[in-house]
Amino acid sequence: MLAFNNLLTFLFDTYVMIVLARLWLQWARADFYNPLSQFVVKATQPLVAPLRRFIPSVGAFDTATFVLAFLVMLAKFIVFFVIGGAMLPVLSTLILVLFGLLKSAFWLLFIILIANMILSFAPHVGASVRYVLHQLTDPLLAPIRRFLPTLGGLDFSPLILILAIQFALDLIGQYLPYIL
Repeated sequence: MLAFNNLLTFLFDTYVMIVLARLWLQWARADFYNPLSQFVVKATQPLVAPLRRFIPSVGAFDTATFVLAFLVMLAKFIVFFVIGGAMLPVLSTLILVLFGLLKSAFWLLFIILIANMILSFAPHVGASVRYVLHQLTDPLLAPIRRFLPTLGGLDFSPLILILAIQFALDLIGQYLPYIL
């Protein structure tokens, strides 16, 4: 049963991260003709398109995509509550869904930072993917770079952001153990 639960967790969390990546790509105004961006759009479009008919965007924020991420995370919790034979009150479940989305967003940021750091060692490999990763991470790393000087040409701002992400994930895990 543990293997089945782990598989379900992986599938739900991966899709939520792909949906959140779509939101992030839109926020960063990333190149949507990039192969990575095209994958994210094609993986989410079948579910986002019907939602857009009923849920309008609020300014530059794509509400339909956020609602999709919320619904996928809600479906994850409902499936696990049904499998476990437990039911939580509606308010508790909604709070868990929001914290689950926050945790997935932090993991997505962590994964993108690591991928960006690994690809920086091979500058000619995956240049188009690196370009989008830079578009996503540079707005978050720029404030850190203003306060943290480079040492011998090394940029430690991703490390600082990774430590902050790890702190936030530990904080979430401390208050919501075993649930997320």
